[in-house]
Amino acid sequence: MSTPGSSRFGTIAALLLIATFWSFTAATGQGRSSYPGNFLVSGQWLKAHIGDPDTVVVDVRRDKYFDGRVIPGAVRMPLSLFRIDNPVEAVGSQFAGAVPAQEILGAHGISREDTVILYDSVKRDGGATSSYVFWVLESLGHKKIKLLDRGIDGWADAGGEVTDTPVTPEPVLYQAPADELNVAIHADGEFIHSRLGDPHYVILDVRSPEEYMGEKGNKAYGGGGLKLGHIPTAVNIEYKLNWTDKESKEVKDYAGLLELYRGIDPSTTIILFCHSGRRASYTYFILRLMGFTNIKLYESSWYEWGSFDRFFPVEIEERKLSGAGLPTDIRKAQSGTQKTGEKGGATKGGYVSCGG
Repeated sequence: MSTPGSSRFGTIAALLLIATFWSFTAATGQGRSSYPGNFLVSGQWLKAHIGDPDTVVVDVRRDKYFDGRVIPGAVRMPLSLFRIDNPVEAVGSQFAGAVPAQEILGAHGISREDTVILYDSVKRDGGATSSYVFWVLESLGHKKIKLLDRGIDGWADAGGEVTDTPVTPEPVLYQAPADELNVAIHADGEFIHSRLGDPHYVILDVRSPEEYMGEKGNKAYGGGGLKLGHIPTAVNIEYKLNWTDKESKEVKDYAGLLELYRGIDPSTTIILFCHSGRRASYTYFILRLMGFTNIKLYESSWYEWGSFDRFFPVEIEERKLSGAGLPTDIRKAQSGTQKTGEKGGATKGGYVSCGG
């Protein structure tokens, strides 16, 4: 039989144990459910690892959204360096290419062996700028990449100091072997058009519901309008839904993401698009975080597909995922083990052709 004193002692011990656990998880950045992909870190994690060998912290905010604050020791390498306009194809903000990308990385002191920590900010980006550079690095086959959850704001909230002086590193040679370039994560309009209705592909439109349903239009490269609607069979899951809320822009835990993407069969290939590829790159990052591997980014997105100069069809019909669930072992499913039952993908139906 316990005495009042022993009960109080046991309660205090239990509270101390709980406090120790939560302080440990906060310090390691593992307080929320862990993700299959080891790509997301917290401000607390970065505080503990910022001095690790061969670690490069990179601020990728574009100059127009840069507020002068940087994480101490960070390199400034704006997203805009990796994107060019293509007047010939009338498409804006395209990937500059593998060769220029390697030159940019080397000029900023980043080598093939470095662990690259990318960050932007909550106010403008919410990860949707870092994620594009993440996609660039994955297209080069770079192995060690991480994103800072909530960017520089997550760092500051964790008690990290900021400075107004980014570092200027010595240039190095960045060279990706040709056989390690990951061309499979790219898709263009012709590739998608030839696979419309193919059950082995799922097309995700990460734009707003208003853009998806044709209630809100986008501007074409150089001005003018674009077609209204979405790629036939595409399902709409707005990229902002990956956040716990629109204020903090913290990534949902793994259970929340599984629920958000319920109905996608991981054995299919997922094609992502938005207006210019930036928002879609964020969903690309989230799916990689979840363990998906068969993903393609349609970077030219609605800039290309919605152009009146092209004869790609569009539709305004709302589509829903037809799959029943989502296995938790996504990487196993994508490596060739198919689940039984109904395949994922959009429900079938006709589409409206709005050619040029």
